[in-house]
Amino acid sequence: MPYLQLDIPNRYPVDVKRDLARRLSDAFAHIMQTTPDLVTVAFRELGEGGVWWCGAGPEPAALLSCDIRRGRSREQRAELAQALIDICVETLGLRSDRLVVEFTQHTGDEMYPSRTWLERGVDPSGGNDIRIPINGDDQRLTHAQIASANEVIE
Repeated sequence: MPYLQLDIPNRYPVDVKRDLARRLSDAFAHIMQTTPDLVTVAFRELGEGGVWWCGAGPEPAALLSCDIRRGRSREQRAELAQALIDICVETLGLRSDRLVVEFTQHTGDEMYPSRTWLERGVDPSGGNDIRIPINGDDQRLTHAQIASANEVIE
């Protein structure tokens, strides 16, 4: 269950955060080949002086921490990081050179959804994903792709 935590040195209206959460979860789902309803987004509004980049002299900054499932390629994580940065810069007016994206990768069995998710057939360990070799690369079909294929078959 992906968890995105944005540490920011400002405060924003609820509507702005709701829109940003939707945009971040949609980008995450598209790039990581999952569904947005699995993504949780948190805003830690630390206020003025709450987040600093300590380069040439401390300057206000932001940090986006992403807890994700292990196994995503470096290229996929880099694409996601840039997309998330672009969305945050556009929505919040943050400086792209003062916004860092950090990934912490977990095995699926370290993420525990509520019983409701399990009843819907969501397996955080990836047990419902189908892995197939394509061009010598192990690819997986996500829950969304499986559901889409099932709709075509039915």
